[in-house]
Amino acid sequence: MIPLSTAMRPSTLDDFCGQQQFMYEGSLLYNAIKNKKLESAVFFGPSGTGKTSLARIIAKEMDADFHELNASVDGIKELKAIIDRADNPFLGLKGTTPYVYIDEIHRWNKLQQDTMLRCIEEGTIRVICSTTENPYFAVNNAVLSRIRAIYEFLPLGTDDVVEILKRALSDKERGVGKLNITASDNLLEFIADHCRGDARSALDTLGFICENIPMNSEITPEQVGEALQTPMNFFDRKEDRYNLLSALQKSIRGSDPNAAVHYTAKLIDGGADVMTIGRRLMVIASEDVGMAYPTAITIVTSCVQAANMVGLPEARIMLGQAAVLLASCPKSNTAITAIDEALSDVKTRRIDDVPLHLKDAHYGGAKDRGIGIDYKYPHDFGGFVDQQYLPDDLYREGRKYYRPGENGKEGAFKRYLESIWKE
Repeated sequence: MIPLSTAMRPSTLDDFCGQQQFMYEGSLLYNAIKNKKLESAVFFGPSGTGKTSLARIIAKEMDADFHELNASVDGIKELKAIIDRADNPFLGLKGTTPYVYIDEIHRWNKLQQDTMLRCIEEGTIRVICSTTENPYFAVNNAVLSRIRAIYEFLPLGTDDVVEILKRALSDKERGVGKLNITASDNLLEFIADHCRGDARSALDTLGFICENIPMNSEITPEQVGEALQTPMNFFDRKEDRYNLLSALQKSIRGSDPNAAVHYTAKLIDGGADVMTIGRRLMVIASEDVGMAYPTAITIVTSCVQAANMVGLPEARIMLGQAAVLLASCPKSNTAITAIDEALSDVKTRRIDDVPLHLKDAHYGGAKDRGIGIDYKYPHDFGGFVDQQYLPDDLYREGRKYYRPGENGKEGAFKRYLESIWKE
């Protein structure tokens, strides 16, 4: 039985889902593929985000021979065979430059990677390398210097994964449409959330469920919970999920550690994954604690990272620690109000240019334009000197975004700012 994730691989650019940061109609990458002008590239990002699928689509759009290698099992021998065929006009009869897709390129050592240098530089083959690791560390500099295009694939958004799952449920040729199985949007969202943007994992979970329930039936929360091996106590309705996250944030904002740890426990018991809870805790650390205890975000981020590393059930300890810490901290929302007010001004009103003395003056001719002349270097004045930083119109009206409070550490910041600016 072919895995559903394999059967549902997109075959055209229009079918490709996600990665809107670089793949959309009219984007440079989209146009390069359509115009058959895409050269070699590096794709990096987590599993299940579309790297292999896009590489195969590219080869199809280019009408080119496509060779797929996996660096965990294939090596120089297999690559040289492809290069020799491309070099030999009697063997490579198609007349187009072949594409070689090398999955998990980080598994090749320097010597193996350097085998590609000549053929990439001379255009004998085009290479698409994919890796789950940072290519600036995992791929040789000599290879990267010959491959200009480096694309970072991000985990797919929940909406993208849900759309992919819906396609699989309705597709009678490649998907499970012939089984006439239905699922609520809430359950599909739960599968997508649990799989953390990995479309392969989400599709194979759906395929496992559909293969083992009767035709013409509706998927139940219990079946999803069994397939994912996670409880569904509080996640069979979408609003329950957000009600619990809202209650957690409001309890922390209200400085009630008992309620905070209670709702954290409910989320864990209800099947929330570590990052769903962790993301909300990190937001709270800046939105509701903020400058009253600035190191909260560092501590909470460490707790979330540790929780993600160890996984449940041990992760409950770090998540509980973060929730109790945040609830027990002094509170301040000045960070969010400051940035939101500044963004509102930037988006809704015309603002004067950066003052001349603050502009970059590290080039010839800057002083002739009056740039940087009157800038005072604060360190030459003991660490602070009174001078204008805001654009002229905001400075004249005395615009303030950050208005510090007295809670926790923020009181000390307030007194310091008042003392130097003599407010």
